[in-house]
Amino acid sequence: MSSSKFGDWGLEGPILEAIEKLGWEVPTEIQIEAIPVARKGIDVVGQARTGSGKTAAFGIPIIESCKPLGSVQSLVLCPTRELAVQVSEEMSTLQGKKGLRIETVYGGTDLERQAKLLDKGVDVIVGTPGRVIDMSKRGHIELSTIERFCLDEADRMLDMGFFPDILWIVERLTGRKQTLLFSATFPQEVLDASEEFTNDPVHVMSEDLEVEVPEIDQFAIKVGRLNKMWALGRILNGMDEGDQMLIFTNTKRMVDMLQERLERHQIDSSSLHGDMPQNKRERILEKFRRGGNSVLVATDVAARGLDVDGITHVVNYDLPDETESYVHRIGRTGRMGRSGQAWSFVGGNELGMLDKIANTWGLEIPLVDAPELPQGSREMVRHKEDWDEISDSFGMVTINLSIGSGESSKLSLADWILKEARVPDIALGEITMGIEETTVEVHVKKASYVIDVLKSRDYMGRKLKPAIIS
Repeated sequence: MSSSKFGDWGLEGPILEAIEKLGWEVPTEIQIEAIPVARKGIDVVGQARTGSGKTAAFGIPIIESCKPLGSVQSLVLCPTRELAVQVSEEMSTLQGKKGLRIETVYGGTDLERQAKLLDKGVDVIVGTPGRVIDMSKRGHIELSTIERFCLDEADRMLDMGFFPDILWIVERLTGRKQTLLFSATFPQEVLDASEEFTNDPVHVMSEDLEVEVPEIDQFAIKVGRLNKMWALGRILNGMDEGDQMLIFTNTKRMVDMLQERLERHQIDSSSLHGDMPQNKRERILEKFRRGGNSVLVATDVAARGLDVDGITHVVNYDLPDETESYVHRIGRTGRMGRSGQAWSFVGGNELGMLDKIANTWGLEIPLVDAPELPQGSREMVRHKEDWDEISDSFGMVTINLSIGSGESSKLSLADWILKEARVPDIALGEITMGIEETTVEVHVKKASYVIDVLKSRDYMGRKLKPAIIS
């Protein structure tokens, strides 16, 4: 283990002065492991979640290795525009008065303006793969002169399909002397890439490659689509003054719809997704960082790179489709060792995905009831009857009937229900007969109608007294 204070490392004066202004004294674990190695020019492959201090872990060695010459010496690739801006801003702060020109290169902004900035002379480029390739083809970036290359959030690059672009860039970095690769998770493709891109690297990561999620209380609420706003209102009611919430949905349309609903209920909120102009997105992010909004609704891609220490609550309004996305989402809270809460809304058919997420990352995500309404508070929206909340992962609702095996057969009962309710065979699931009672599985889309039929008609001269088993 290296020295445990920034002042012990003999950093350049401007960098150390900038660190002292930031109030940093003790490096984070990833900084302790990565910075001394990277300063020697050795390749590094690091595992680090967002919020662990990884930007400084690669930023400080890169800044030290560059001189204010006005020629590109280092390139940092990020998966999104927001993260590129974030990394650039932090590196600019960390260099202090060294005088390096650090520029961002990403899509969605004026191409000619970026070209002019590059042509004036740049020392460090922080950018997204597509625009870096574009600028290289146009002659504004000379990749062959770059000596230090950093790939940030490699797993997300893989998720977003950027690896072909990265390979194109790496093949043209013929003057590369050092490669730094950081990732929160290490699927096989990222491990393969780390072997291909690096030369005898030092690995700074946990042995079992698990993602560390410290100080985050995780919960899941089984709730149908109709009651997600009700559950969200309960969580919002429990927030303290100064708390901030980040809500994830899976589509841009849902981002807009949810933000509109929140505004309708006088919740100070804003939204963020990929269809917004870049300058508007940056204004929204900056306002949220300053605490101007208490709630931000976003898609995964739009929120990538969002670095706001004040986020206390993350809500998965829609459960993500991929296990890695869950880890990236909840990493928005519990920053730098702080505590936080992560809530996931789960429909009956999503319980299997929740289990997969928990098992993949070794997490405990208990199913709990929505929080109690604080005394004196009013519901944001009323709770509604929603069959999705009581259905299983196959969309089946279990109904109890007061008839036993000595009074009927499974086949007779099934035929009667199908005939009286006029539902297709597929709407009925398993029938389990006991001595005095029977359970019948009915698909959620037909459950309400079937129960009404069972209540209104006699079977073999008796009432079945249907009751839902939740």
